Order: sequence, then C-alpha cells, then structure tokens
Amino acid sequence: MKQRNSLLILCFVLIVSFVGSVSAQTCVHNGKNFTPNGTYDANRRLILSSLPSNAAAQDGFYSGSIGQEPSRVHAAGMCIPGADANDCSACIKGASDWLVQDCTNQTDAYYWALDPTLCLVRYSNNSFSGSAGYWEIVPQYLVMNTANINSNLTEFKKIWEGLIHGIIAAASAQKTRYKADVAALTPFQNIYALMQCTPDVSSGDCDNCLRQSVIDYQSCCGEKTGGYVMRPICFFRWQLFTFSKAFGNITLAPPPPPPPPPPPPSPPPLLQRQPSSASDQAKKADTAGITTVRSLQFDFKTIEVATNNFSERNKIGRGGFGDVFKGTLMPGGREVAVKRLSRTSEQGEKEFKNEVIVIAKLQHGNLVRLLGYSVKGEERVLVYEFVPNKSLDSFLSDPIKQAQLSWTKRFNIIKGIARGILYLHQDSRPKIIHRDLKADNILLEADMNPKISDFGTARIFGIGQTSSITERIFGTEGYMPPEYRCEGLFSVKTDVYSFGVLVLEIICGKKNRSFCSPGPDLVTYAWRLWREETPLELVDQTILENFPAEEVTRCIHIALLCVQHEPTDRPHVSTIVSMLTSTTIISHVPQTPGSLDSLY
Repeated sequence: MKQRNSLLILCFVLIVSFVGSVSAQTCVHNGKNFTPNGTYDANRRLILSSLPSNAAAQDGFYSGSIGQEPSRVHAAGMCIPGADANDCSACIKGASDWLVQDCTNQTDAYYWALDPTLCLVRYSNNSFSGSAGYWEIVPQYLVMNTANINSNLTEFKKIWEGLIHGIIAAASAQKTRYKADVAALTPFQNIYALMQCTPDVSSGDCDNCLRQSVIDYQSCCGEKTGGYVMRPICFFRWQLFTFSKAFGNITLAPPPPPPPPPPPPSPPPLLQRQPSSASDQAKKADTAGITTVRSLQFDFKTIEVATNNFSERNKIGRGGFGDVFKGTLMPGGREVAVKRLSRTSEQGEKEFKNEVIVIAKLQHGNLVRLLGYSVKGEERVLVYEFVPNKSLDSFLSDPIKQAQLSWTKRFNIIKGIARGILYLHQDSRPKIIHRDLKADNILLEADMNPKISDFGTARIFGIGQTSSITERIFGTEGYMPPEYRCEGLFSVKTDVYSFGVLVLEIICGKKNRSFCSPGPDLVTYAWRLWREETPLELVDQTILENFPAEEVTRCIHIALLCVQHEPTDRPHVSTIVSMLTSTTIISHVPQTPGSLDSLY
C-alpha cells in the first residue's frame, strides 16, 4: 500500500497559468534522497559542472557517469540541434546551477531550460541511457497560457492538429529526435511548434512520449493560446510567437486564401485601405521608412469618421507626443484606439516611424497590438486595439479604482508585464528595449490582463548587441536607472530597473512621484523598510486584510533586485519570470538600490 501511495504521488501534473520563456525543474520525489555535502552530492556537482563544455563540444548531446556505487551519478545534457555552442553551454550551465540549488537532496531530477536556447539537464543514481520506462514518462510538468483562442476554434484546431501530428512523425523518425515547424493561421498570425526527445531513445518511445504530452495538453488546455509539456525524455511546446531561436531557417508556406466574397456594387469608402493608385500618399509612407508594412495603412478618411473627426468627446487620453481618441470602425463596429501624433513635433515624427517599424509584427498577449496607421500631409495617426480599462496609472491614481485591485489581480499584472518584457528581450526577433516602461504605458484589459504600450522610444538591438549609448535621453524620471539617466547608457537592464519600480508601485498602490520631497522616493522607502526587516509596511492599505505575506515579500525582494545600482547586479527578465513562478528561496540579497535618494 505504501508503494502504491508513493506512485500516486509521483503521477503529478503541474499546471501553471503562465507562459513565457521560463524554465521548469522537476526534483523527482521517488523516496530516494542523498545527504547534502556527502559523496553523492559531490559527484553530482562534479558531473553537472562538466556538462556545459562536453555537450557543446559533442553536437549538443552528452551523457556520462561518475563515482562508485552507491554514490554513482549518471547525467546528461542536451540542446536543440544547431544551437550556437555558446548558447548551448550557457543554457546547460544555468540548468545545472538551478538543479543544484533547487533539488537539495533528491537523487533524481531533470530540468528543461528555455534560455538562451532550449536545453535539458538530467541526473539520477540509476542509468537511464536509452530508457523509456516509468520514470521517463510519468514525471510531467505542464504549463499553459491563460488567454483563450478567440478566432474560429474549429479552423484553428484543424490547422493546429495537422502541424502537431506532422511534427510528432518527423521528430520521432529523425536521428536527432527533433523537429520545429510553423503553420500559417492567418496572413498575419502563425503557429510555432517544437518537439524533441533525447536522441538515445527509440523512435517508438519518442513517438509515445510526444503523443502522451499532446494528449495531456489537449485534455486541459486545448483552447489556450500556447503552452508546453516537459518529461525527462521529451519536450513539446507551441506558441503564437517564435521562441528558443528555433525558427529562423524555416520557410513558411502561405495559408490557403479564403473563398472570395461576392464583389459589392461599389466598395464602401470607410473600409478602403490606402489604394495603390494614391501614389502621393504611398511615397510619403515610403519616406517615413515604413514601406515594408504598407499593408497596415488605413485611409485617413476612415480614421476621421471613426473618431468623429477627432472630437474632444472621443478623446480618452494622451500618449507620447500625441492625443489618443476612441474610435469605431464601420461597418462592423470594431472599437479602436487612435493616437494622433503632434504635427509640429519632430520627435513625434520619429515616434510614429519607430512604432510602426518596431511593433507592427509583434504578437504577444501582453503587448498592445498595432492594427495600422495612416498618413495624410503632415498628419500621422496610429491605430491600436482598444483596451477598455485604460492604464495602470489610472487605477493607481484613483482611490476608488485602486480598491478594485486585489492582490491576486496585482500579482497577475506583475507576471503579465514580466512576460511582455521577456518577449521583447528574448523571444522577439530582433531584440527590443522599451526604454519607457511606466504605469501610464501599461494598459489593462477587461479581465485586468496587462499590455505594454507606447513603443515610440523603443530601440532595436542587433544580433550580439548588449548595450548602446544615446545623447538624447527619453524616459520618465523615477523609472530610469542611474547609468541611463546620467550617461545615456541603455540595455535590457534598463527595462529591468523600470520593472522593479513598477512592481513597488503595484504593491504599495502609489506612484513613485507620490513620494515627494522632503520624504524619500519609493525605491529608497522600500529599501529602508527591507533593511529594517519590515517590508510588509509597504503594502497598500486597501489589501492589508487579505494578501499572502510570503508572496508579497517575494515580490518586494525581486523588485529590489531589479533596482540595483549596477546593471550587472540586476537579474535578467528570464530569471525574474522564474522567480515569480517559483517558491524556491531567492539566494541573491539586494544591496543599496540605484535610486536618486539612496545614493546620498
């Protein structure tokens, strides 16, 4: 009976309402443990430390063992075929480090890491080479997106299943036991999927493992917008965006065109996109540097009608270098947000060009979607999806709306922002640095899902680029790290700093600017409370009666790590996401942060 109960405990499925380029480690609780700092632990650390160089040197896969029974440790490290050697080595090292940190006394564990590429690290006190038994199939980690498919579900499933079953067949048949592929869902949306088994298992065992993973995913999450399933010998992931640097060399066939509708007697003027005969406006679009996304161009008259000629009654706010109006596209009645850029602002012209080029092809549930743009003379407008709850700033600035933000909603907002940044920094090609993350630029959907907006000051980084310097500093005081504010140096750590400030604002329910002279700024105040071991005094009074103290303290800890003075001391966003979705102890201790007040 005891054995049966232990087996039931091992048949676990972790379903996490989160997706992104995070990692998942599974410490297998099979009743076998080792003594920390003993011989088995020493052998484990030694062989794991050798995996990065060995796997990178042997085409991305290495397995071996070290020590004598009963302290012998078997281990393997694997990356996706074709992964850059440095990426492979870095991924396996990170995975190995996490296993040592998280699986403190388990004799069996595996870890699929997704940054900077996909890799697997596994160790055990039993040999597992070529095995596909109980311990290779049963332990499972499943992660799903929270958003649902909002298009034609029947058509989506048809395309999705065709892609997935084709990948299973290809992956299990190839010696590498790996396949990544893409299917066009619409002219503007693709499905990306990847599957991999360890190359030492048989074709049949690989096929079985992958099929079981797909069945597990469909049984719980078939209507979600992505997710992944991990087992000790196989991995399956799909998303509506690229990931793991796995899709750069794949040529995508266009989707089959839908049957053409019967032509109307005359095209409704409100639906006309910019016609090719309007050469003067096309040339202006060309000079704006956005000819590659001309298919997104709206007729300006359409936008005027949609916004009642940019009526003050339709005005809903002000974005960077322009006013924002609510509009309704007819026929159909789709609500949109229209930003009308200032006609006299040189920076507004640059922002317009930047937004179109940067975010036209970005597709992620935590980024606001650009639907199109329009150009007429000096007029420049950007058309976005309409997000009904306005900005996070509007909630933090309004005591009534602020009370609607339970801790659960706040925590989901924090995780959603992190997912969006992760996509920009890692899964987007090219890499994008936002440079102006703040509460005003976080929009909230009806279900409070956050969307990062306003990419006018964003910058694209080339392959291998890690930082840049600018003489023109654009950003918001209180959100900018010292190296950017004082020297114009920006990198991914610039956005990490801003994220840390945002997290503190969400926790305390106040904007950074609310902490005015002669008192400390928000970062300094949070640091003082942390140093005095009273961090929960930071928590918003409206949720004091109902919040998990450990989870809130963890978020404050993460935020303080994000606002460290030195960029190298701030975590990468992939690490932040892992910390937000894990309950393991955070080993890094924050030091004096890089705020204005804390430096004096």
